[in-house]
Amino acid sequence: MSLHSAKAFPRPVVHPWIFNIIIAIIITFFQNIIFFKKILGLVDISQLNNLLFFLSMPVTLLFALNFIFSFLLLPYIRKPIIILIFISDALAQYFMLSYGVLIDRGMVQNVLDTTPMESFSLLSPQLIYHFLVLGVLPSLVILWIKVKPILFSWHTAGFYFLNILLSLCVIALVATFFYKDYASLMRNNPQLIKNLVPSDMAVGGYSYYKHDYIKNMPFVQIGLDAHKTVPVNDNQKKNLLIVVVGETSRGQDFSLGGYDKLTNPRLARDNVVYFPNTSSCGTATAVSVPCMFSNMTRAHFDDDTAAHEDNVLDILQRAHVNILWRENDGGCKYVCNRVATEDLSKWKDLPQFCSDGVCLDEALLHNLDAYINEQNNDTVIVLHTMGSHGPSYYQRYQAAQATFSPTCDTNEIQKCSNQALVNTYDNTIVYIDYLLDKSIKLLQAHQDKFNTALVYLSDHGESLGENGLFLHGMPYAVAPAQQTHIPMLLWMSPSFVQAQGIEDECLRSRAKQQAYSQDNLFATLLGLMNVGTKLYQPALDIVQPCRMTQS
Repeated sequence: MSLHSAKAFPRPVVHPWIFNIIIAIIITFFQNIIFFKKILGLVDISQLNNLLFFLSMPVTLLFALNFIFSFLLLPYIRKPIIILIFISDALAQYFMLSYGVLIDRGMVQNVLDTTPMESFSLLSPQLIYHFLVLGVLPSLVILWIKVKPILFSWHTAGFYFLNILLSLCVIALVATFFYKDYASLMRNNPQLIKNLVPSDMAVGGYSYYKHDYIKNMPFVQIGLDAHKTVPVNDNQKKNLLIVVVGETSRGQDFSLGGYDKLTNPRLARDNVVYFPNTSSCGTATAVSVPCMFSNMTRAHFDDDTAAHEDNVLDILQRAHVNILWRENDGGCKYVCNRVATEDLSKWKDLPQFCSDGVCLDEALLHNLDAYINEQNNDTVIVLHTMGSHGPSYYQRYQAAQATFSPTCDTNEIQKCSNQALVNTYDNTIVYIDYLLDKSIKLLQAHQDKFNTALVYLSDHGESLGENGLFLHGMPYAVAPAQQTHIPMLLWMSPSFVQAQGIEDECLRSRAKQQAYSQDNLFATLLGLMNVGTKLYQPALDIVQPCRMTQS
C-alpha cells in the first residue's frame, strides 16, 4: 500500500473496551442468526411480554460477551482468540444451517475424525461463502483495527471495573423481569444452547476433552473385603430393601416436616421415620445421584473419580446382595452401570402409565411383585423416579392426586400465578406420597419371607419463584435452601427392626434433632443390609447409634 493510500485509509485506533464491544456486536448480531431464528419459532412475539422477552435476548448476550471478553481478551492474545472464534463459528453456522446439526461433543469428535478426503467432499460454494463472509472478512476487520495500548493506572482500573459492573447490572436487570421466561424456555428446549455462538464450540470442545480424558482413567475397585455380617437378632429371614431416589422434591413441601398443606396423608399413617433436616450433595441430578451412592462425602466429591470407582451398589453386590435398578428419570448417571438395570423409557406395553416415552412413576412398580417372589437372597431395589421434575409439573401426577387448585397445566410456568405453580408442584408431592405408600404396602405383602424396609430421599430441591429463582442447578455455594433442603424418610417392618436391634424411640428422637445429608446413605445402606467392610463408617450410619449391642 502506498503512503498516500495509508493516509487515505488510516487504521482506526480504539480503546480495548470499544474493541470488546465491537466483537460482542459482531458475534451477537451476525453469528447467532440461527439461534435467534430458532427462538422465534418457539416464542409468540405477537404478545407484548414475549416480544420484550425476545428483545432482551440480544441485550443479554451482548453484555454477557462483554463481561467474558473483559477477562479473556488480553493484549497479545486477543486477536488470535477472536480470529479463531470467527473462523470456527462461521463454519459451524454453515453446518447448522445446511444440515441441521448441533455443535456438541459428538460433533467435535466427528470433526476430529474426518479424513482429508471426507473434508474435500464437503466443500461447496455456500461453505466458502460462509467461511469468507462470516469468518475471513470480520477477521480482516479485526486485524485492521488497532487496539490502543493502555498502561495500568487507578483510572484505567476503575474504568475496567465499571465496565464489568455495567455488564452485570444489565444482566441482573433482565433477570429481574424475565428470569422465569429464560428458565422455562431453556428447560423445555435444552438443545437451544447448542446453537448459541461461541459457547457451542467452547462447551462442545471442553466436553470432548473431558470425555476423552476420563475414558482413559483406570477403574478402581473398592470394598474388596465386603462380606455379610450377622445381625443383632438373626431371625433367619433375608433382607429386602427398596431405595426410592426422588427427583426435584424439596423438604419444605413435605407435611411430614411441618408444611402447612397436607401433602403426605398416606405416609403419615405409615409410621415412617422422617428426617426433616437433610441436605443434598448438589443441586442437579448429575452431581447428587453419583454423590449419594459414592464413598466420598460432598466436601470431597469428585465426579470423574466417582465415575471410575465402585459405589455402594457394587460393594453390596460383591457381598452377594442382589441389586436391581429401575430407571424413570433419564439415566442413572453411571451409578447402575454394573448392576441389573431396567429402563422404563424402553417399555412399550404400559399405556396406563406411559406415553411418548414418558412414564408416571407408578410404572416403576409394574411386575415388581413377581421379581420379589423370585428372590431368595438379600435384595436391594432402587427406584429412580421422575418425581417432581419441572417445568412440566402437571404431567407428574394423576387426577386422583390433584389435591390443590388452581393448577399450572403448562410447561410455560412463566404464564402461571405463583399460587397455581406451587399448587401444581405440591400435587407432585401428593403423588410421591401415593407412590411411597404403595411401595410400603408391596413390602408389607412380603414381610412373611423378608425383613423389609424402604429408604426415600430426593436428589435435590427446587425453586418456585422464591427470590426470583425457578427450577434448580444454582452453584451450591449460593443455592437457596429450596434447592438443597431435601426430604428423607425410613420405613421398616417390625421384623426388620427386631433383627437390626433398633430402638425406635431413639431413632425418631435423633431424626428430629440431628442434621443429615446424602453423605449418610453409603454407610446406612451397608448397615441396613448387614454388609461389613473397612469402608463402613459407623458415624455416618443413621441407624447405628440406635442399635442395641445385644438381643
